[in-house]
Amino acid sequence: MNFCSHCGQPVRFAIPEGDDRPRFLCDACGTIHYQNPRIVAGTLPVSGSRVLLCRRAISPRKGYWTLPAGFMENGETTVEAAARETREEAMAEVALQPLYTMINLPHIDQVFMIFRAELDGDFGPGPESLEVALFEEHEIPWGALAFPTIERTLHHFFADRRQGDFALHVSDITPEDRERYFGSA
Repeated sequence: MNFCSHCGQPVRFAIPEGDDRPRFLCDACGTIHYQNPRIVAGTLPVSGSRVLLCRRAISPRKGYWTLPAGFMENGETTVEAAARETREEAMAEVALQPLYTMINLPHIDQVFMIFRAELDGDFGPGPESLEVALFEEHEIPWGALAFPTIERTLHHFFADRRQGDFALHVSDITPEDRERYFGSA
């Protein structure tokens, strides 16, 4: 950031008085520009014993499989964002169930929130998906999943389904987890 979005004057990067980390500061108007993590909200849509996945039509990870999820918009709740992303990516309506996974990705400033959901009717590829399909556990394209958050959520789901108990799972993806998943490229 070079200029203040409030007054257009140059900003500096420093620790504001009373804070503990550097921020962009505008000395002209006094604005402190906070940059906070982004929330990714989505669903784990289930129909019977199958899970709905979308094959990405966009970068990053174009061509890889994911759950319908995306960045939350201002003015919406996490539940609204999850349902909207499911409509946009899978053209599907779902009956939302409780929050299922909350995964912190501090190295890329994201929080990933997935709600369990029951698929309600038809589905199809939205503009961000090449295709959308239902998978039994043994059919999941494990080697072609887009992100470690998706793999972790699916592993939790299938283990919990076998046990008959769906607890909230809170965890972190570390840079080392990411490297193990994507390699050092």
